[in-house]
Amino acid sequence: MLGAFVKFIRAMSSNTAPAEIAHAFAWGVFFGLMPKNNALWYILFVLVFFLRIQRGVLSLTTIIVGIFAYLADPLLDTIGCWILTRDYMQAPMIKVMNIPFVAFTKINNSIVMGSLGFLILSYIPLFLFSMLFTFLWRRYLGAKLKNLKIVKMFGKIPLVRKITDLAQEF
Repeated sequence: MLGAFVKFIRAMSSNTAPAEIAHAFAWGVFFGLMPKNNALWYILFVLVFFLRIQRGVLSLTTIIVGIFAYLADPLLDTIGCWILTRDYMQAPMIKVMNIPFVAFTKINNSIVMGSLGFLILSYIPLFLFSMLFTFLWRRYLGAKLKNLKIVKMFGKIPLVRKITDLAQEF
């Protein structure tokens, strides 16, 4: 977790393209919200690594959003139920679920379908929010945060310095 956090801070302050960070953030929110007990999560997770994204941001966002994902389950369930109960979805879902191994994706689960629908609806707003945050971080927040006295004092603690040095090795 600490290694992912260090990579996140480095990515926000480095020459990484803001779009790479923004895509990683949007996918990280999706992977954090979607239940991890289905093949669809693993298939998409592997496919995303073929994209040019910042993996530290993806990891940290997935972990943090995953910790609080249970809070979004009622909303995702509502979205998923709404999508799955549409009349025009019945025939395609029956055909798709009869394809071998597709049942492992659990696409007929309301929370899985809800998180997929949420990704489709919120990808662009999450992307734009992350682009704005990256711009603000690089322009204003990063340097000011680095120069705060409390951050400098916290960095002088031997245990914190040792953990930071270990995390930078990753």
